[in-house]
Amino acid sequence: MSSYRILVIDDENSLREFLRILLEEEGYAVREADSVESARSVLAEDSFDLILCDIMMPDGNGLDLLKDIKASSAAETAVIMMTAYSSTKSAIAAMKLGAYDYVPKPFDVDELKAIIEKAVERNQLLAENVYLRKALEQKYGFSNIIGRSSRMQEIFSLIERVSRTASTVLVQGESGTGKELIARAIHFASPRSKGRFLSINCGALPEPLLESELFGHERGAFTGAVKKKKGLFREADNGTMFLDEISEMSTSMQVKLLRVLQEKKVRCVGGHEEEPVDVRIIAATNQNLEALIEAGEFREDLYYRINVIPIEIPPLRHRREDIPLLADFFIKKYAAEMGIATQRVEQDAMQVLEAYRWPGNVRELENVIERALALTTSDSISIRDIPEHLRGPARRKDSWIELPAEGMDLEGHLEDIRRHLMSQSLDRSGGVQTKAAELLGISFRSFRYYSKKVGLTASEVAEEAVVIEN
Repeated sequence: MSSYRILVIDDENSLREFLRILLEEEGYAVREADSVESARSVLAEDSFDLILCDIMMPDGNGLDLLKDIKASSAAETAVIMMTAYSSTKSAIAAMKLGAYDYVPKPFDVDELKAIIEKAVERNQLLAENVYLRKALEQKYGFSNIIGRSSRMQEIFSLIERVSRTASTVLVQGESGTGKELIARAIHFASPRSKGRFLSINCGALPEPLLESELFGHERGAFTGAVKKKKGLFREADNGTMFLDEISEMSTSMQVKLLRVLQEKKVRCVGGHEEEPVDVRIIAATNQNLEALIEAGEFREDLYYRINVIPIEIPPLRHRREDIPLLADFFIKKYAAEMGIATQRVEQDAMQVLEAYRWPGNVRELENVIERALALTTSDSISIRDIPEHLRGPARRKDSWIELPAEGMDLEGHLEDIRRHLMSQSLDRSGGVQTKAAELLGISFRSFRYYSKKVGLTASEVAEEAVVIEN
């Protein structure tokens, strides 16, 4: 506790000495000041975690000193005011100026210790919150998103410009490309970074539950609504809401979302009053929204509302120069977690990684590196540590398939490949379409559509509702 520093300000020598001895016995480091001016001198040259300050002193008022402290760089320092002239008026004045607490003289020693202990706990929580926020900002800062390719550099530049605004953003890209990471980077680089970042998968919830999660509900609004729920929009007020897989939202929910975006007001399920909200929306999808609009599955007016600033994340196969950089990043990450020495990828193994098409994108590469590190018995990742399906005979870079001399039916061939891979994913998932869709990196709706198109059948299961909050 010796690192916890306390300044005692009082014009009574005997009281300062008593407090110094008491506090040092508790393990605190203590400095003293006998007047307002001497306190200002000490504060100018040193910093403290807690200040005990008398209100009435010969050369000034402790409340004026409190006001100066709260207006300075030491504003977060807890200040406990002390006085022999206890009054409700002075207590209220001290608390309004930002005092942590107020104790009358003569004070009970045990009571004073308890107040100081609570102040210590408060400072520790504040320090922990600052540390966690800085860690989050560092983790999700756009400068830490891996990529040196020209396309990723363009995205970094766009994120930097977008972060300064409150405009709605639509992030598009295949599954596993890092859409949520981009959304978090925008949030933590924006003026809203002190607000909350909340994320929800719009395709993982049935409509009634999604409406309740987003907008909240009144007690008794529906069966099971045993208490009032605030809703994520109001939870994210002055922050950012990430709507993942927005293409999976039903058309009726799209209408309700559109109204909230237009009016900037939310009405909970079963409620009658609308409440204003200030939330930045970042939406994401791996689907072609324009095609869904043509098919009548997505509202055109909502599309234009969310597509103010579009960000298209390229698949990993379109930025192969980033693969070595990403592989090195994941090696360092998982080597540290596993407590092993940082390793390297041998040249022939790296050639395999660069030649593979990565249908699961960055997420798949991360899994491959983690698996290789866990299973390798040498000090480097060799080609034998790479999964067999990556190092098959058709994995040569830029030549993963050959065009026959006589030509081919491209659409028919792609349909055969789709049917073959979907059939494999169904076998591997035991016939559960939601799991099969995850293996292929597509949405459940897309999987169901193509299953009917190619004539596949499988048992369907209810989707599990998952809401992710940061």
